Order: sequence, then C-alpha cells, then structure tokens
Amino acid sequence: MPTILRLEGYRFFFYSRENNEPPHIHVELGDAVAKFWLEPVEVASSKRFRAHELGTIRQIVLDYQSTFVSAWNDHFNAG
Repeated sequence: MPTILRLEGYRFFFYSRENNEPPHIHVELGDAVAKFWLEPVEVASSKRFRAHELGTIRQIVLDYQSTFVSAWNDHFNAG
C-alpha cells in the first residue's frame, strides 16, 4: 500500500493489487476515505467526506495528477 503523498492531513495512496483497474488514487483523513480516478480526475467513491472536502481533495489530485500517474506507472510496470 504505497503512500504517494501526505498533505494537509490527507494521505494519498493506492493498493498494490489494483492494477486491474484504471489509474486511481485513494485518500483518507481519519475515518473518511475516497477514491479518485486520475484520467480524467473525478470521484470514483467516497465515504464520510463532505462535498466541500471532496472539492478540496479534487484540486489536490489535479495539482499532483502527474505525480500520482507516474507513481502508478512506476509501481505497476516495475514487474
């Protein structure tokens, strides 16, 4: 479960066995979790985040999109 970024209390990560899905990133803060598709950036699922929080997270994902996609490709294409 590689952590790619910690920012403003959020942890951005993916699970190592999710290469059967399109590139995406998970984010958590406390007991709130969400999943964002990376191409294009949009919410795939969310639990316990409020709408305004998802907007903030989406902007972070947009800001770091190339970092997340690169980390995804490096991890899943390394084998």
